[in-house]
Amino acid sequence: MGRLPEGDAAPADGRLPAGTAADGPFGVYLHVPFCSVRCGYCDFNTYTADELRGATRAGYPGDVAAEIAVATRVLGELGPLRQAETVFFGGGTPTLLPAGDLLRMLDGVRDAFGLAPGAEVSVEANPDSIDAAGLAQLRAGGVTRVSFGMQSAVPHVLAALDRTHDPERVPQVVAWARKAGLEVSIDLIYGAPGESLDDWQRSLDAAVAMAPDHVSAYALIVEDGTALARRIRRGELVAPDDDLQAAMYEAADATLTSAGYGWYEVSNWARGGRVARHNLAYWRGQDWWGFGPGAHSHVGGVRWWNVKHPAAYRDRLLAGASPALAREVLDDETRRVERVLLESRIAEGLAIDVLEPDGRRAVAGLMAEGLVDPAAALAGRVVPTLRGRLLADAVVRRLLP
Repeated sequence: MGRLPEGDAAPADGRLPAGTAADGPFGVYLHVPFCSVRCGYCDFNTYTADELRGATRAGYPGDVAAEIAVATRVLGELGPLRQAETVFFGGGTPTLLPAGDLLRMLDGVRDAFGLAPGAEVSVEANPDSIDAAGLAQLRAGGVTRVSFGMQSAVPHVLAALDRTHDPERVPQVVAWARKAGLEVSIDLIYGAPGESLDDWQRSLDAAVAMAPDHVSAYALIVEDGTALARRIRRGELVAPDDDLQAAMYEAADATLTSAGYGWYEVSNWARGGRVARHNLAYWRGQDWWGFGPGAHSHVGGVRWWNVKHPAAYRDRLLAGASPALAREVLDDETRRVERVLLESRIAEGLAIDVLEPDGRRAVAGLMAEGLVDPAAALAGRVVPTLRGRLLADAVVRRLLP
C-alpha cells in the first residue's frame, strides 16, 4: 500500500493553527478500510480480515464516532460548525459492513454537523457486496447515491484486475438501486493487461445500456508495491500501453457523449447535471474532514492525514487523542499552484488571472495547439479540449513554467 506523505507532526489533540479559516462548503469523507480480497492493482489503505490485528469490523462505527467527537471539538474552536453538503463512504468496500452500521456512521455525522438541505450522500459498493434489501435500507436511512465498482464487463479483464464479481450481476444491482430510489454511478478501469480496444468498447456499451446517472473511467496505473507491479516486473503480465490507453479514453468520451453524458472532470461524466458533488469539491479545493485510518482532510489551507492501520487508529482514539499523524500548512503560493493543478482538469475551468505572467502568455500557444478551448480562454478561463484532457499533465507544465 502507498506510503503516507511526509509532513510536520500533528498535535495530539488535533487542534488546528490559530487563524485557520473554516468557511465555504464542507464535506465529509468516511473511509471504510475493509475488503474481502485485495485487488492486484490496488494501492488504497485497505485490509482483509486476517490483517486487522487488534481491530474489528464490528467495532469500527464506534471508532469513527470517537473521531467525530474530535472533529466537533477541533472545528468548534474555529467557529460555528458547518453542515455537511456532501458525505462519501469510500474504501475499501463500505458495503462489507451491514447497512445499519453505515447508517450509524451517517447518523453520527448528521447529529454532529447536520446535513445541508439536498445533501449528497454516496456509498461505494462492489456488485457482489450488496443486495436489494441493503440498498433499500441505505436509501431509507438517508443515502442518495451509490457508486458500483463495475470496472469491466469482460471476464478476462476482471480476472486480470483480481475482481471477483460476476459481470452479469451488475445490471441486477443497478436495477435494485433504481427501485430503491438511489442515483447510480458506474466505475470503470481501462488499460488492464490483455484488454483490447474491443474489450473496452464492450464494457462502455454495457455501462451505457444500464443508463446510470454518472460514469467514472480511470486509466489503470501500476503502483509500486502492488501485486500487479510485481507481476509485470516478473514478466507475467504486460504493462499498460500509453497509446492504447489514449485510444480507450477517446472511445469513452465518444461513447458517453453520444449517449448524453457530459464530461465535468477529466475522468468523470454525468447526465442531467448529476455530477458527483463530493468529487467536484476536491477539484475545487474545498474543505472536508476525512474520518478513518489513513484518511486525509483539508480545512482552510491545512491538510492532514490519519495513522494508517485500523488498530493504531483505534488505539489513539481510545487514549483520547486525535488519530492525525502529520499535517502541512499550505502557503499562498502552494495553494495557487494546487488550484492550477486541480481546476485546469474540470469543465468549469481555471480563471486565467490566477496564473503568473508566463503562464498567462502560455495560454495562446495552448489554444493554437488545440489543447485549450479558444472560446473559454477568450472569456477568461482555461478549459481543456479533448486533446488537452489527454495531455493534462503537459498543459499544467505549460501553465506553471
